[in-house]
Amino acid sequence: MLEVKDLHAYYGKSHILNGVNFHLEEGEVVSLLGRNGVGRSTTVKSIMGEVPPQGSIRFRGKEIAGLPSHAIARRGLGYVPEDRDIFPTLTVRQNLELGIKNPRKPGKWKVQQMLDMFPNLARRADSPAGVLSGGEKQMLTMCRTLMGDPELMMIDEPTEGLAPLIVKQIGELISDIANAGVSILLVEQKLSIAMDISHRVLVMGHGQIVFEGTPEELRADDAIRKEWLEV
Repeated sequence: MLEVKDLHAYYGKSHILNGVNFHLEEGEVVSLLGRNGVGRSTTVKSIMGEVPPQGSIRFRGKEIAGLPSHAIARRGLGYVPEDRDIFPTLTVRQNLELGIKNPRKPGKWKVQQMLDMFPNLARRADSPAGVLSGGEKQMLTMCRTLMGDPELMMIDEPTEGLAPLIVKQIGELISDIANAGVSILLVEQKLSIAMDISHRVLVMGHGQIVFEGTPEELRADDAIRKEWLEV
């Protein structure tokens, strides 16, 4: 479904991604792990066209490297940014409606379905999104992305700064999305969440993939965890 080959990316003269290679199959949940600053967020931003990529990024067999972000989204990629980029003065319902790509041809995800899944959002459906808590904003951002009916969702640090109970709810939402047939590339700092819901995990270090395997294989590899994940 997604194939990344020899991906390089720069911020100015800083070489952030140094030949990233990986793939993601249809129906998979793949987590991208690593310490802060190793290039995980830059990887998903490069795939989405927010950072100019060098290398090959193929989605469903077609090259998307260098396309503008809106064109990539229309091909079926959804992106949930780390900064929970909602529209604070619009209502929760209006934020969800903005995620619809084609109002004349609605996708399989409906606004009422999102509100039914999350009573907290339903209670504030007609309130400005800016009054939501951090966890509620994260849920809203993910639900708005779903409204665009993506085939693959890239989710960047969804549990950052959230309380344990909300972290659990976000993990359950990601599992529900995957069970509904959406493939997921997850950038996550919390190892427990990633290990629980992923089919495969990728570990990044120095702008490259230094490990690829199942959660069970990573649990068994003390050397990789100590060198690239543990503080």
